[in-house]
Amino acid sequence: MAARLVIAITTADIGARITTRRRDPEGFRDAVGILESWADGVLRVRKRDGTLVEIAEEMLVAAKVVPAAPPRPGRK
Repeated sequence: MAARLVIAITTADIGARITTRRRDPEGFRDAVGILESWADGVLRVRKRDGTLVEIAEEMLVAAKVVPAAPPRPGRK
């Protein structure tokens, strides 16, 4: 059974935690984080480490909303 790649997010999901997969010259890249904005064909995703990833809409091959990250051990 082959996996289906689906883009299941919209601009209404700004502020939600998402996972993305995008085409890259070397294959595919994934990013998980908060969708900060989606304007002029570019998604901006803030990863847990604070890095801002910019993804061109035409490079996006899959995306969906995911639950909040589980707490890290030893942190409150």
